[in-house]
Amino acid sequence: MPRRALTVVLAVVAVASLSACGSESVDLAKSDPNYKGAQLFAERCSGCHTLDAAGTQGSATKVRDRERVDGPNFNTRKEQVDQVLYAIRNGGFSGAIMPENIVVGHEAQEVAEYLAKYAGR
Repeated sequence: MPRRALTVVLAVVAVASLSACGSESVDLAKSDPNYKGAQLFAERCSGCHTLDAAGTQGSATKVRDRERVDGPNFNTRKEQVDQVLYAIRNGGFSGAIMPENIVVGHEAQEVAEYLAKYAGR
């Protein structure tokens, strides 16, 4: 029985260490007023959007690798607060892929302000 427990523990440690490979984190101080927006962006938007400042890599980097669900690369695309809020409320600009209201209320405003400040740098 102890050997089995040791095997399980080692397997969990191995999986945890592999899951951390290649992961990045939010590149802002916790005292920054945009930190919460960056965290929310990393949590809710990272699967489809790329933004180095948030440590996200969800967009395709090559046109040949692009999939239908890949969102814009915000390292190269500048956004304004009202544009981001529109996209959040309406599921992107086409309304076809991005979930509507992935963040709402004050959290949506925080994401929009963060993205407007750091996108396109």
